[in-house]
Amino acid sequence: MAEVRVERTEDGFQAVNGRGARVAIGDGDTEGVFTPVELLVAALGGCELVTVEPLTAQRGHRMARLAATVQADKVETSKLGTITVTYDVELPEGDEKAEDVLKAVAKRVHERYCTVGNALKEPMKVEQIV
Repeated sequence: MAEVRVERTEDGFQAVNGRGARVAIGDGDTEGVFTPVELLVAALGGCELVTVEPLTAQRGHRMARLAATVQADKVETSKLGTITVTYDVELPEGDEKAEDVLKAVAKRVHERYCTVGNALKEPMKVEQIV
């Protein structure tokens, strides 16, 4: 189960998990915070990378740099269009198979194994209790 508490603070809002991590949340005009949409796209990028990295490393191909930029455009009020994940990778020096392994693993992760991506692709029930 994933559980995060979101609460108002003296200077905005924050999300807190059970392990003590905190993320500041606010609107697009507030410095030093993530917007809720930015957190959504960060979750997608994070899900892909934290799944891809150990799988490529287990196969003996640890990337020298593994990063991603995730972009989402609002197509209308309260609606996002296509979300694009663009990888930024530096392959390990002298590893001729690393690129092929990375591409294969990243494709499988994107298509099947990233929980956040799967949640965004499929209709999902979201309930609210007030």
